[in-house]
Amino acid sequence: MTDTISTRRRQLLAATAAGVGALAAPALVRAQGNPKIRIGFWPVASGLPFFAAIEKGYFKEAGLDVEPLKFASAQQVMEAMLAGRAEGSANGTASAALAIGELAQPGLLKIFCTNPTNAKYVLDEFLVAKDSPIKSIAELKGKRVASGPGIQNVTLAKTMLERAGAGAMSVTELPIGQHVAALAAGQVDAVYSLEPSGTVGRLNGTTRTLEVGVVAKYILGDPMAPWHGGAASLTTEFIKKNPDVAKKYIAAYTRGVELVRTKPDEARPFLKGYTAIDGPLTAEVPMSSYMLHNEFKASDIAYFQKFYDLFSDKGIFEKRLLVEPLLYKG
Repeated sequence: MTDTISTRRRQLLAATAAGVGALAAPALVRAQGNPKIRIGFWPVASGLPFFAAIEKGYFKEAGLDVEPLKFASAQQVMEAMLAGRAEGSANGTASAALAIGELAQPGLLKIFCTNPTNAKYVLDEFLVAKDSPIKSIAELKGKRVASGPGIQNVTLAKTMLERAGAGAMSVTELPIGQHVAALAAGQVDAVYSLEPSGTVGRLNGTTRTLEVGVVAKYILGDPMAPWHGGAASLTTEFIKKNPDVAKKYIAAYTRGVELVRTKPDEARPFLKGYTAIDGPLTAEVPMSSYMLHNEFKASDIAYFQKFYDLFSDKGIFEKRLLVEPLLYKG
């Protein structure tokens, strides 16, 4: 390594002597100042601020080199962050999956934006086939139920089924992009899914919604409580090594959040290519809410903590994980 550095220094000195050093040095500084930021995302509607920030050029305008990485599950996003193959996650990445990564490697990440949802800001839902006779979650007792992949989806689905009166049940993991097709084909009787699944199924005439905002109701105890089920994050290592770049990234990401908040009709089309919904159908997808790290109130942290405590109570988290220290403080 020392020989390589010495060689590079000699090359720069030689270039300066040749009169081109003024060109070579800034190029090196630019390369060092703009590390690639690889962000893992899951193809769900709540990732919209990230999709919009990419497509509107907010990251490029900030001089950032951001690479979106699509994964089949939130767990894969977390694993990529653990392995150093991703510098962060987009909204929609399961908060419990991020927590498991943090427990596996304490100090792994900081959350700077969540996408709280409930009965008003819809993301989570139980779906059945359009012509299904099932009218309530309790009626799913003994039926074939699927959920998205990963420990967060499965744990939530099982807990909600039990609390809604269906009893203890097994749940099949199924990629979220296959939920509507599986219902239409009669492979399962119901799915616990996330938008845009419900919108896709409703608009193509194959599924209907059994109930929305189910996590807020059955896990948090209030249909209007904020469920911080997904989160945008950056690894602590990246933040420490690139504090200014991290601030620029969060600022550009925040522009995406503000676009979704203030001009949702302008933002919605950016679901195309990132999720299973396309064309004019993007106008039908319900919007998640978003909460930035500096917008959390004590009650928000308390609801977030209640969500995390479910996983420690069930032994999925090896120990209780506190939410507040995970929030970005920059």
